[in-house]
Amino acid sequence: MNGDTAAVQGGRRISAHAVCTAIRDDIISGTYPPGSRLAEELLARRYGVSRVPVREALRTLESEGFVTTRRHAGACVAQPSEKEAADLLDIRALLEPMGAARAAQRRTEGHVKVLRGLVRLGQERARHGRLGELRSLGDWFHETLAQASGSPSLSGLLVQLRRKTAWVYAADPARAQAGAGAPGAAGSMDLSVRAVESWAEHGAIVDAVARGDADRAQALAAAHTERSLSEYRVRNASPVRTPKHSVNTASGRN
Repeated sequence: MNGDTAAVQGGRRISAHAVCTAIRDDIISGTYPPGSRLAEELLARRYGVSRVPVREALRTLESEGFVTTRRHAGACVAQPSEKEAADLLDIRALLEPMGAARAAQRRTEGHVKVLRGLVRLGQERARHGRLGELRSLGDWFHETLAQASGSPSLSGLLVQLRRKTAWVYAADPARAQAGAGAPGAAGSMDLSVRAVESWAEHGAIVDAVARGDADRAQALAAAHTERSLSEYRVRNASPVRTPKHSVNTASGRN
């Protein structure tokens, strides 16, 4: 995509990249369910832009596997299969430990400083039960760890794998069909305890990365990834949240 392509919204220019980010976020969140049509005109109206950046965004999302183009139907949200979900988890289990090992060998002091800061924030939020803030912090942590690998190709793959996994989870039809309410007290406690444990694991990975211990960083990341993906398989069978419906073209998460 040409990132310079932009539309004007409220007196400011909105890049095609921002439009792509907004549509991708809405696909991942479930605002656009699998199989739903993505009409350029309706998307342009929704995000307050022209059809040009929307068209470019859809091309990018198709290359990433979030969108498919059907004859006589145009662009539609792709429909992830159980096999694709399993493949994504297996690939993440291989690549995330590799990324941590590379980070231990190639990280900069800047990377370590950011990672330690994110761990402090994550541990604080987890201890106080502010679970709603942890997803964005977790995304930021893992993207920074991937960048610390010093490999743009590996970093890009890791970021895309996390996005795709989040999308496959959100797109699970069984979960959507059952609906979702807030978890009960026991469920909330389990999530809080796991959040504290998860951020402790993040801290241990950062310690190994800061020491330059590639073997330990890889082993800790492998254990952390396995625990996370094991929980994903369990949660994937039962609904836990309702898709959001907010749109923010200025999102900088991606």
